Amino acid sequence: MKERKKDDIAGGQALIEGVMMRQENRIASAVRAPSGDIIIQEENYTSLTKRYRLLGLMFIRGFVTLMEMMWVGMKALMFSAEIALSEEKKKPSRWELPLSLAMSILLVIVFFVAVPAYFFTLLKAHVGSILLLNFIEGVIRLTIFLLFLLSTLFMADMRRVFMYHGAEHKTVFAWEAGEELTVENVRRYPTRHPRCGTSFILIVMVVSILVFSLLGRPDFLTRVILKLTLLPLISGISYEIIRFTGRYQNWAWVKWLSWPGLWLQHITTREPTDDQIEVAIKAMRKVIN
Repeated sequence: MKERKKDDIAGGQALIEGVMMRQENRIASAVRAPSGDIIIQEENYTSLTKRYRLLGLMFIRGFVTLMEMMWVGMKALMFSAEIALSEEKKKPSRWELPLSLAMSILLVIVFFVAVPAYFFTLLKAHVGSILLLNFIEGVIRLTIFLLFLLSTLFMADMRRVFMYHGAEHKTVFAWEAGEELTVENVRRYPTRHPRCGTSFILIVMVVSILVFSLLGRPDFLTRVILKLTLLPLISGISYEIIRFTGRYQNWAWVKWLSWPGLWLQHITTREPTDDQIEVAIKAMRKVIN
């Protein structure tokens, strides 16, 4: 295993019966097949933020990284579905990858941009403070998000994904601590990580309240267009915040700042089993060696 540098960052994503890990220019997805074997897919990938200096600048790199991880994550999910689903179930075809990504983006726009903007339009004649009006809109957006997360708890398949999510976080924690990656060592670490995507989404919602307060009281369509236009800026600011909290997670005031996102991970992470931790370790070893 190569020596870890102080500024090295690793992250990943829970898959269907597996975990995807990424560190520097390496990506690896490990998936538990119905036979019990662990199937691994590896690839080298150099981020656009490293290939093009402009895209790597602060507040720009966040949106670029977000788009890249959506695409990389969707490909990893498709791979895990092909491996983990039994022969009796319909496996996804290749054309479903771009379609699923497009549908996901459309649903995000509808539920987290258009619907809150509609309520903003209804309430703007009755609320005098622009900051309060944006706060109400933010609460509506957050409520939709929480209801969506809570609904996933009723899905048995999603509960297993959340367990693999916990295994991913535990493994990253152990690597960051310089531990040997064994099931026994990894098991001791928490399932909630300050650099998690769940925390990122929450920070995006908080930052958006402040940024959208500068837009005044436009009509519905104009507000939707402005919000979509400002998404790169908001995601860029949020990315820098999540990087900062992940790097200085031991500072007292940073812990306080990270608390809401960590609390939200009570929903999106679960304690994994040893065999799930084993899968996460397999993926991590492939990207750090």
